[in-house]
Amino acid sequence: MIKNRKPVIIAEIGSVHDGSFGNCLKLIDCAKESGADIVKLQHHFSEDETIKEAPNPYYFKGENRHQYFERTSFNLIQWKKIINFCKKKKIDFLCSVFSIYSYNFLKKLGIKKIKIPSGEITNHPLLSEISKNRKLEIFMSTGMSNYKEIDEAVKILKNNNLKIMQCTSIYPCPLDQVGINVVEELKKKYKKYDIGFSDHTKGNTAAILALSSGSIYFEKHLTFSKKMYGSDAKYATEPKEFYNYVQQLNEAYIIINNKIDKNKINHLKSMKKVFQKSILFSKNLKNGDVIKYKDLCYKKPDIGISAKKYRYFINRKLKKNVKKDQYLKFSDFI
Repeated sequence: MIKNRKPVIIAEIGSVHDGSFGNCLKLIDCAKESGADIVKLQHHFSEDETIKEAPNPYYFKGENRHQYFERTSFNLIQWKKIINFCKKKKIDFLCSVFSIYSYNFLKKLGIKKIKIPSGEITNHPLLSEISKNRKLEIFMSTGMSNYKEIDEAVKILKNNNLKIMQCTSIYPCPLDQVGINVVEELKKKYKKYDIGFSDHTKGNTAAILALSSGSIYFEKHLTFSKKMYGSDAKYATEPKEFYNYVQQLNEAYIIINNKIDKNKINHLKSMKKVFQKSILFSKNLKNGDVIKYKDLCYKKPDIGISAKKYRYFINRKLKKNVKKDQYLKFSDFI
């Protein structure tokens, strides 16, 4: 059993707000109310991130990506307000960066946490810029990467406060593609760094297993409704689901990290008395009778001689009359 730190839950808002500043703030509210420790957004700047003809991912074809990022972006004043709103709500702010411009934009706002998304792990120019800031807390997703690519990224960020996130970039992620074994492998391979789990599955099972395997950080998409428009909403969790996600992870943490010594169960003594059995006489017997197996019965509560000692009394002779359902006493026998 792996002794672990309390899980840190990241609510990934992504682009679910669909460019609405009001919806963004309300989603931050939902994240806080659901028990998240960190809320995560994405900072896109189309001109530095993608060509206009870039293909869409398979799970979102509703809008050209270049235009989508432009349309759903916030301006400098809005970003400042978002960060201040997180401070007011006492929830940490984390943001994914997708270009050097994006990183520099957020750096000017004094952010303390950034996310390197799966598609940027081979963007070494971006990683090199980020590596210069030793005060940053860096979350790096490995959703599309093999170990060679992860090794190269870790080498660039080796002196930073880095957290490595196991992730499978499939939406939704099938259960046979989760890769809980990778959480354990990352923990062994990169001992210097904390390990996390970006969860794209439906439900909570994968996260609980990741916790038991050593993950500390947990990222899950959050939406008002799965019916909302956009690239993230369909496979995100709604507020009630997210609340349950947080609760079950915290419950699993308590279970996993509290060992029980079966030889130290004094707190169960009262329960033992209620549920375990004593030895009683199964019928009226007379002085001088020799006890047979059928002369004994075993009933709750355990306030007499324990049923486990029944063999001691077989073939022993009574020295007094006894009645049915009377508790046995050692003094009843010669």
